Amino acid sequence: MSPHETKHLIRLQLMITSMELKGFAKNTQKTYLGHIRCFAEFCGKNPASAGYDDVRAFLHHSITERKLSSAYVNSAYGAIKFFFQSALCREWNMLHVPRMKKKYSLPVVLTPQEVFQIIKATNNLKHKAILSTIYSAGLRVSEAAHLKVSDIDSANMRIFIRQSKGNKDRCSILSEKNLFLLRKYWKQYRPKFWLFPGIPASNPISVRTIQSVFHNALVATGIAKNVSVHTLRHCFATHLLNNDVCDSCGSRPKFPTIPAETGIVLNAVI
Repeated sequence: MSPHETKHLIRLQLMITSMELKGFAKNTQKTYLGHIRCFAEFCGKNPASAGYDDVRAFLHHSITERKLSSAYVNSAYGAIKFFFQSALCREWNMLHVPRMKKKYSLPVVLTPQEVFQIIKATNNLKHKAILSTIYSAGLRVSEAAHLKVSDIDSANMRIFIRQSKGNKDRCSILSEKNLFLLRKYWKQYRPKFWLFPGIPASNPISVRTIQSVFHNALVATGIAKNVSVHTLRHCFATHLLNNDVCDSCGSRPKFPTIPAETGIVLNAVI
């Protein structure tokens, strides 16, 4: 290993240490290191010797040639900035490298009937319980994957989500229909620690597996919308909002009641 390569590895380790000290999630660390690797490959040299011109050229190429999203470009921007500041101890002047303006677009949302079709298309009870829980509680796929049996609080009808995005704990609602389905699932599979264990059972089910389950169910329904399992979270929020708007003139509490559409979907699935 050459002295330059050794120095680069040392700087990367400094960056990793800084990310760990700041409490960056493992996925964020992996993403940032990937951006630095791509930046180094684009420059064709050690990124420690790169300057503002190299950064601008890399980001401009990502936008104009690779047609990458603003979210991806800004993530790369943040990674390079963090590398400059934490590993190289160099100042970062935003006047030299402006950040790309973020684009906002409305997510594609499924109708309650389409959600019903997707969940109904899963013949495996475990997979059905996973998708139903994501939809009825508005969970991120990683949150559903890392649920523990003890996170289901049936006494208070809520689900604990621990150390989620931003390393924060929160709670979500547990509907009666989803609780009924989870109990049915538990009686058949008897999970001990992880609510949805993977292989081996000492590990939680992988995010990729859940994504594959959703994709297979989507294909089976023939729904042509460009959606992913994360869309179920958007559907939860949208259906909840629609229900709140409809009930705004009534006397029923708005939250944390389960959306009417969600209850209909789960009732039909069960």
